[in-house]
Amino acid sequence: MDDGAAELGDLLMRASRTLRRRWRDVLAPWDLSPHQARALAVVCRGGAVRISALAEALRIAPRSATEVADGLEQRGLVERAPDPADRRAVVLRPTEEGSRVRAEVDAARTADSRALFDRLPPEDRDALARILQALTDAD
Repeated sequence: MDDGAAELGDLLMRASRTLRRRWRDVLAPWDLSPHQARALAVVCRGGAVRISALAEALRIAPRSATEVADGLEQRGLVERAPDPADRRAVVLRPTEEGSRVRAEVDAARTADSRALFDRLPPEDRDALARILQALTDAD
């Protein structure tokens, strides 16, 4: 019996690919990858973040988080500093430029999301949010 589950999964994957493509397009003016943008957001939110915490937040290996942090540091968006709680450890902090870029990226992403989701009437957006939350909570 075909209950449409496979088709729903395909549609959700297509929607996800559309969002990823749009996200990459939004990030193009800053020459940031999605991983770098997410990492910058984590560092800006945290203020001072260890690489291990960054890796956990991004759900990537610590070595990969180090590579992402290196790229952000080379661009002047984050800086490494001694961890005040453990002088042997290092934390990442956003630079002024990093905070500025993150604010610009957030504004651009919000505008792009609004443009995408404005295709739906408000009641459909509400229903979509409720449905996606239910699927996310299932994990």
